[in-house]
Amino acid sequence: MTDPYTIYFAGDLFDHKHLIGNAILAEYINRCSDGKYKCIVPQDLEQPVGRGVAIRNNDLRLVLECDFGIFNFDGADLDSGTAVEFTYAKSLDIPAVLFRTDLRSRGEQQGNDPWNLMCSFYPRSHKVQFNGMAWYKEMAAGSSVEDLIERMYTRMAKLLIEALDAVKSEPPLPKGSQAEVEAMYRWALRFAGGGLEDLADKPGYVADIVARKMAKGMI
Repeated sequence: MTDPYTIYFAGDLFDHKHLIGNAILAEYINRCSDGKYKCIVPQDLEQPVGRGVAIRNNDLRLVLECDFGIFNFDGADLDSGTAVEFTYAKSLDIPAVLFRTDLRSRGEQQGNDPWNLMCSFYPRSHKVQFNGMAWYKEMAAGSSVEDLIERMYTRMAKLLIEALDAVKSEPPLPKGSQAEVEAMYRWALRFAGGGLEDLADKPGYVADIVARKMAKGMI
C-alpha cells in the first residue's frame, strides 16, 4: 500500500464537544477512505497546560509537513488559531477543504461564504457546508446514539473525502524548480520566527518534505 495522504485537521479543541467530535470525524475519514487519507489531529500532540510558543510551532510545523488541510470553520466567528493555520497553509499552496456545519451565517459576503471574506477566494480550496441541526433531526429519530454517530459521521466523512479528491485533482500553482520550492518552504519557517526558523537549517528537513510532496503530485 502506498503512503497515505496526510491531512492537518484544524479546528477548535477547547472543550469535550470539540475534542470528541474532532477525534470521531478524523477516524471516520481515515476509515471511509480505506487508509487513503490520514488525519493528523493536533489535540493528540498537545498538552493541556503550559501552552505557549512550542504549541504554536508544533502546529505550524504540522501544517507545513502535511499534504492537505481540513479547516473547521464552525462558530459565530472563526476560531482565530484555525484562521492563522489556514492562511499559513495557503502561503504554501497546500490544498484545503473548508468545513462548516453551523446553521448560523456570519460575514459580509451577501449570500456567498458564511464567514469573513478574508478567508475566501483562495485557490486549491474547496468547501463542504451543511446545516448540522437539520442533519441531526433527519437522522436522530428512532436511532440510538451509536447508530446516529455511525450514520452522521460516515456521511460527513464521505463528503469530505469527495472534496479532498476534488481539490487533489487541481494542479498546483507554478512554483519553479525544486530548489525554488525548497527556498519557499525555508522562508515559511523563517518568517514565522519563535524558534520555528531553526528547522529551516536542519539538514535534509525541507528537502525531504518537498521531495515527498512532489512525488505525490502535491507540489
